[in-house]
Amino acid sequence: MMNEEELKALNKDAKKKKRIATEWASKIHDVVEDTLWSDYEQLTELASNTILACEAWKEAQAKLDQATTA
Repeated sequence: MMNEEELKALNKDAKKKKRIATEWASKIHDVVEDTLWSDYEQLTELASNTILACEAWKEAQAKLDQATTA
């Protein structure tokens, strides 16, 4: 079983990765809302980075979930 500090570290990591994924999603939103017709070509890269960030969050969250249910 993990100690309190280890659980806090997992929680902090999951929150950080969720924030990063949200920031990438926000960049997509900004392009769609403000500059779609001039910057649409950025969407592929932004989407790829958003997917990677979401996968990193999902992995971190799964580690936290596993640690807190064990």
